[in-house]
Amino acid sequence: MVAWRIGGPGPSVVCVHGAGVSSREFQPFLKVLGHRHDAWTVDLPGFGASSGPPYPLGLRALADALADWLAAVDLDPVVLLGGSFGCQVAVDAAVRHPDRIAALVLVGPTLDPAARGFVRQLLRWMRNSPHERASMAALNLADYRDAGVRRIVGAFAESLRDRIEDKLPHIHAPALVVRGDHDRLVPQEWAEEVTRLLPAGRLAVVAHVGHMVPYRRPQELAGLVTDFLAHEVPARGAGDETGPEESGAAR
Repeated sequence: MVAWRIGGPGPSVVCVHGAGVSSREFQPFLKVLGHRHDAWTVDLPGFGASSGPPYPLGLRALADALADWLAAVDLDPVVLLGGSFGCQVAVDAAVRHPDRIAALVLVGPTLDPAARGFVRQLLRWMRNSPHERASMAALNLADYRDAGVRRIVGAFAESLRDRIEDKLPHIHAPALVVRGDHDRLVPQEWAEEVTRLLPAGRLAVVAHVGHMVPYRRPQELAGLVTDFLAHEVPARGAGDETGPEESGAAR
C-alpha cells in the first residue's frame, strides 16, 4: 500500500478513499489538515498507486489490509476518516480492529438502505453531479484507469452489499458524521440515522456543497475535524517534519 503524509501534531488522521477512486480526492484536504494534525491518506490495494492482486478485494479484505498497514507503520490508535465508500471500509475496520481506532470521521457515509440498488444509486449520483467541481471528472477518470473495470465494479458491488447500518451500533469510539447539505447520495435523513445508530456520534452539515466535501471544502472540514478531536481525542505528541512520504508495507 502507498500512502502520503504531512506530519503535524497528533493524533494521526488516516483518510480512506471511496469506491473506484484513490487518495487523489483527499490531496487538497491533506494539505490543510497537515498543518493541524499528523495527516495521512492511503491508496487501498489495487487503487491509485497501490499494487494489488489480479482479482478485486471484498470490503472485509480491504478493511483488513488497512488494519495490517496501520500495524506495519506502527501508528498509535488513529482517527480513520472515510469518504463515501471509504466510510464503509473504516466502519468495518473499526468493528473488527477496535484497538487500532481512536475515533472515526464519516464524510458522506454510504450506503443509504433506502437506495440499495444500482439504478437508485445511479440516479442519485446524477442528481449530485451538478454540485461537484468539473475538475473532479479528470481525477475520477485517472482513478478509474488505474483501478480497471473489474475493481471498479467490485468496489461498487461491495458498497451495495454491505449493511453498514448493522455495524454502526457496535462502534464505541467517538464518531463525527459530516454531510454536505447538497449531497444527493446521502440525504439528511440517512445522515441523521447514521448518527443515531452510533453510540457516540455527532453530526455536522457543511453548507453549499455536495458529496465531495474533502475536495470542495477542505478548510471547513479540517476545522470540523480539529474541533472534534480537540474534545474527543487527546494529542499524543508531535509528528515528523512536514512533507510528503510514500510508505510501503507488506500485507
